[in-house]
Amino acid sequence: MHVGVAYADKFKQTWLKLDVPEGSTIRDAIERSGLLDQFPEVDLNVNKVGIFGKLSKLDTKLADGNRVEIYRPITADPETVERRDRDEDD
Repeated sequence: MHVGVAYADKFKQTWLKLDVPEGSTIRDAIERSGLLDQFPEVDLNVNKVGIFGKLSKLDTKLADGNRVEIYRPITADPETVERRDRDEDD
């Protein structure tokens, strides 16, 4: 099966295309991609993952053409950011 694995840090976006065996999971694809070596800050026990923007579990089976995404933790509370933006406009 052909799948993609995507991750972006503050400086670089990476999207790798790879072949995985039928029955592979999200975890299998991420491990096979080499992104864990390239981005040591990624911790699959902490970072959320998904397929095409939909949160998924690491043991989710993949289908041909899926794009696996590794998400970074949110670093700002959206409500606080919105409030700061309004305060700056005053």
